[in-house]
Order: sequence, then structure tokens, then C-alpha cells
Amino acid sequence: MANLKEVRTRIASVSSTQQITSAMKMVSAAKFRRAQNAILGMRPYAAQLGEIISDIDVGDGVQTPYHEVRAVSNVLIVVVTSNKGLCGAFNSNVIKEASSRLRHYNEKGSPNVKMITVGKRGSEFFAKQSGLVVAAYDDLLDNPAFDAVSDLCDRIMSSFCSKEYDVVEVVYNQFKNSLTQILSTEQFLPVVADGHQVSQAGNAAPSRNDYIYEPDKTTILQELIPLTLRSHFYRVILDSLAAEHGARMTAMQKATDNATELLKDLRLSYNKARQAAITNEIIEIVSGSEALKG
Repeated sequence: MANLKEVRTRIASVSSTQQITSAMKMVSAAKFRRAQNAILGMRPYAAQLGEIISDIDVGDGVQTPYHEVRAVSNVLIVVVTSNKGLCGAFNSNVIKEASSRLRHYNEKGSPNVKMITVGKRGSEFFAKQSGLVVAAYDDLLDNPAFDAVSDLCDRIMSSFCSKEYDVVEVVYNQFKNSLTQILSTEQFLPVVADGHQVSQAGNAAPSRNDYIYEPDKTTILQELIPLTLRSHFYRVILDSLAAEHGARMTAMQKATDNATELLKDLRLSYNKARQAAITNEIIEIVSGSEALKG
């Protein structure tokens, strides 16, 4: 059994750790509420934009440079992680999925696969592979303003339109609730209308809404597609931030609970060791007293 000094040292160490994890949980909870409000406010706007784009795109064959489907030779994967750790498997899941997508394209014979990383964890991991990461936007997560996210999105769209890349994918954690993050891989470009459906006769399904377009669908689509892509990319960043804070809050809560259980066991061990030490002292005193009497 460990001596009293060792147990006291461990109790002090675990208590200090428990205080740290508890404080980090409260900080993450405050950040999580703000991030949750941001993503829940953004989703209806992004969904409505997507619905309008789908209605225009379904059945009319209206195309923009962002719809162009080409033979896949050059691929860009945008990996969204976090700048900090202590959030469970949040970062490792994204890194594993991005690595899987990288192997997938390499096995298909795509000669040129590049990455843009958002978040230090992903940047540090993939920087080990020379020439893979073309740009890292780690500071984007510190202040995720729409203008800053739009600048990055515009660069990606410009690279696609200039045929620098044929496919752009985004790998990130989608926020569901504080306990659940959905690992997602989405094709960002070329644009594929979510509402594009085909009837049994082989004709495109009619639009879901009877909008009146002014001046015309092509002009509106050319204006809305870039805005929709920027909004979608901004939603991805907000999703990842909310998922990160939720994952960290949950991880710190579990760490605090584990520290509490460990403290109970250590205090029990301390009491047992203390009781054993007292018993030994009593035995020694009684033995000495008996020896003097004899």
C-alpha cells in the first residue's frame, strides 16, 4: 500500500486537475452557447438560399461556371479542424477522414491532390507531407467574420473557375448537439442542386415553388450562386466551431467526473493507509508497555 505522503501528493494533483477541467468546461459552455446561437441562426438563411437555387436549377438547365463538371485530375480538399485540443476525437476524426479521401483519390490515379487547412491541428498534421498543403487559414477560427470567410471562399471559387481544380471537397464536423458531431464530407464544387429530381418518365421534376423571376433566371442564378457558396462555406465554419465547443465541453465534463471518482478512491486509500499507520503505532506502544511490565 502506498504511504501517506504519496497518496496526499496524488490527491493534491488530482484536485488541481479537477479544478482546471471544471473551469475549462464552464468556459467552453459559454463559448458553446454563442456558437450554437450563431449556427442555428445561419441555417434557415442558408437553407432558403439553397431552396431557391434548386428551384431555378431544376428543369431549366441553367448553368454557371460553378456547375461545370470536368474530368477529375486536380482535387482540392478543405479540412476544417480546431486550433486547440482537449476536445475528444473531434480533430482525429476529421484528420482520418481527410486522409481517407486523400488515399481514395490517389488510388483513382488523380495526380494532383492539394489541401487547404482551417485550424492548427489539421495544419500541423498535414504539413508533414511535403507539398500537400497549399494554404493554412488557422487565424480564421479566432474571429470567424463573414468577410474573412468570404475572402477564402472567393479564392477557392476563382481557382475552380480557372480550372486549377476540378473538384473541391470540404471535410468537417457538423454540429448536431453538444454530445453529437456528425463527420461530414461534402462536395463544394462543382455545384450539384439538392433539389434535382427526375420523374419516372425521365423528365426533370417541376420546381417546388412558383416564383416570378426578375430580370431572368440566368442572371439571378449567376448572382446567387457565389452568394450561396459563401453562405454555405460560412455555415461550415460555424458548424465546426459549435461542434468543437460542444465536444470540448463534453470532454471536460467527463474529465471532471473521472477526477471526482479518482479522488474518492484516493481518499479511501488514504484513510486505509492512515488507519493502518495508527494501528501499527498502537501495537508498538502496547508491545512496549507489555515489555516494560515483564
